[in-house]
Amino acid sequence: MADIVLNGICKSYANRFQAVKDFNMEIKDKEFIIFVGPSSCGKSTTLRMIAGLEQISAGELYIDGKLVNHVEPKERDIAMVFQNYALYPHMTVYENMAFALKLRKLPKAVIDQKVKEAAGILGLEDLLRRKPKALSGGQRQRVAMGRAIVRNPKVFLMDEPLSNLDAKLRVQMRAEISKLHQRLGATMIYVTHDQTEAMTLGTRIVVMKDGIVQQIGTPKNLYDAPANLFVAGFIGSPRMNILEAVCLRSKEKEKRAELLFCGSRILLPEEKSEKLLKMYEEKSVVIGIRPEDLCEGRSENDMVMKAKVDVYELAGAEAYIYFTLGENEMVARVSPQTEVRVGDEINLYVNSRRIHLFDKETGLAI
Repeated sequence: MADIVLNGICKSYANRFQAVKDFNMEIKDKEFIIFVGPSSCGKSTTLRMIAGLEQISAGELYIDGKLVNHVEPKERDIAMVFQNYALYPHMTVYENMAFALKLRKLPKAVIDQKVKEAAGILGLEDLLRRKPKALSGGQRQRVAMGRAIVRNPKVFLMDEPLSNLDAKLRVQMRAEISKLHQRLGATMIYVTHDQTEAMTLGTRIVVMKDGIVQQIGTPKNLYDAPANLFVAGFIGSPRMNILEAVCLRSKEKEKRAELLFCGSRILLPEEKSEKLLKMYEEKSVVIGIRPEDLCEGRSENDMVMKAKVDVYELAGAEAYIYFTLGENEMVARVSPQTEVRVGDEINLYVNSRRIHLFDKETGLAI
């Protein structure tokens, strides 16, 4: 396997549109990296530049220590799994998986061994004689991955491989891809617009917007410490509650800051107050509250917020209450045993230690 270094990678087109701007990252051997972001953010373009399917406009790309900017795709020792599977319809599963090995003119015995090994890993042994039209979507995706595995490449690239599957199959295939990564010990780069896939699969996640990397980190790091408002709103489901507040110094406790918004007040702990008061006293800031930090349960650090229930949504092991605070649409995660009806007014408690703070002008985390 291999490490990958992207040094100032850019992609511009003839109409001067910049799809990717100054992408810098070092991907270690055996990492599972996720590129995530909304449509047209540059994630697939970056993947295709790594694959050699798109020319790099500026910057340097290294695979296993070798500069590959002008190296042909077939010489980069990578394998790519596409969204649409890209299987040959007239070939059997066995022939699809063996095709690249036949082009290399490997001995038949070696090809047979590699195909059957990959089929065993992916549970395709009983499907080798079938053609793609006789397979389900999940089975076709496993064949596409098997075709990549037999080549034993340095790097696996996956471009939204699960987007054509139904919800149940996506969950199943996520687990299979995760186990596959652990079993192969491979370097993998995976593109998706689905933040749930990103959070469950990746060892590290790259969040992109408008061709620019917003943040790189572990799933926990991105969830607990988003670098800016975009990452805060993009990572997490349901999304973080975002609203504007005024920062004031507490009259009762001078070392602590109060946040005033929509008729509610939250007293921040000292560790969050010092920097805030130094830079933002009597100024507006943006606060972020995760749905699970806005709930019925409380501790000594919680502050109360009154909410009139607009929607109550039961989701099995948890439930969500949707309400409006001023002009802000909010959501709180509560116990499924909570007995409320639409129109009820209830008390919700905010964990003040878990509040996220952002600069109103720049959107950057404070």
